[in-house]
Amino acid sequence: MSSRSRLPIEDVVSAGGIPWRRSETGEVQVAICGRRAERLWVLPKGTPDEGEPLEQTALREVREETGLDVRLGEPIGSIEYWFTANGTRYHKRVHHWLMEPVGGDVADHDHEFDEVRWVSIPEALELLTYEGERNLVREAARRLGVEV
Repeated sequence: MSSRSRLPIEDVVSAGGIPWRRSETGEVQVAICGRRAERLWVLPKGTPDEGEPLEQTALREVREETGLDVRLGEPIGSIEYWFTANGTRYHKRVHHWLMEPVGGDVADHDHEFDEVRWVSIPEALELLTYEGERNLVREAARRLGVEV
C-alpha cells in the first residue's frame, strides 16, 4: 500500500466563471487571471464562505479576482482533480458559469493575481495553464457560436 493511499481524503468544492464579452469588432473575449512568477493563467474561481451558495461564490470570486461586476449566466461545466496538501488528499470539484460583465474594470482585480486581461478565445486556449479550463473555454465558445 502506498503512503498516498493511506492519507485521509477530503472532498472540497469551488466555484467560478468565464467572464465574456464581445469587442467592438464583434470578437468574443474572455477574462483570464495570471501570475507572472508561476507562469500561470487560470479562470477566476474560489472557495465558498460558510453557508454560501455556489452561484454566489462564483459571482463574489469573479468580482474579487477580476475587478468585474458580472451577471450569472448558464452553468458551463465542472472540473475535477486531486491534490495533496498538509497530509491530506483532496478531491476537488470546481463549478463554472458563463458570466457577462455589467460593470467594473479588470484594472481593479485583487492582489491574488499580477494581471487580469481580456483575450480572444484562441489566445485563451494558448495561455490557460490547465487542460480542464481550456475545455471549459472550448465549451463556452461552442455555446456562444464561436468556432475554435
